[in-house]
Amino acid sequence: MPPKILVIGYGNPSRGDDGLGPALAARIAEKGIPGVRAENPFQLSVEDALHVAEQDVVIFADAAMEGPEPFFFLPQEGETGKETFTTHSVRPGSLVALAEELFSSRAEAWVLGIRGYDFEMFREGLTSRARKNLEEAARFLVPLLEEGRFQARGPVKGSAQEMLMGDKA
Repeated sequence: MPPKILVIGYGNPSRGDDGLGPALAARIAEKGIPGVRAENPFQLSVEDALHVAEQDVVIFADAAMEGPEPFFFLPQEGETGKETFTTHSVRPGSLVALAEELFSSRAEAWVLGIRGYDFEMFREGLTSRARKNLEEAARFLVPLLEEGRFQARGPVKGSAQEMLMGDKA
C-alpha cells in the first residue's frame, strides 16, 4: 500500500510568482498518483495540523524569494518555540510541531521552495523564469511521489523557512 502523501502548495496567484505553490499542487493533482493528495490554499492555517497528522508524508510547496534556482527541497522539523500563529499565516515548522503535539503525528515533512522573482500585488501569472523553475520542481518531485521515497536537494545557506514567500507576506 502506498504511503499517504499530502502536497500543500500554498500562495496567492494574484501576487505574480507567489502562485508557484498552487501551480505545483495543480500539476500534482492532475497526475493522479496513488496515495497522493494535493491542496492549494492561499496560506497555511492551524486547522491544517489535523491534515498533516493524517499523512505519512507532507510536502509544503511555496514560492521562495531567496535561495537557489530552480528550487530547494529540504526536510522540515517541528519548530517549537517559534510559533507564528496569526490570523494570516502559520509556518510549516509550527504546523508540524502542532500536529505532533495535538495529534501525536509522525508525518515526515518537507519544504519545497520554488524560486520566484516578481511578487507584485494584483498581477496574475508567473514570470517566464519562475515557470521554468516550476517545470524543474515538478520533474524532480513527481518521481519521488511515485516512489514514496524522498531525498533532500539543496544545499542552502540559512533557514529554508526564511526564504519562503509565505514568511515575507
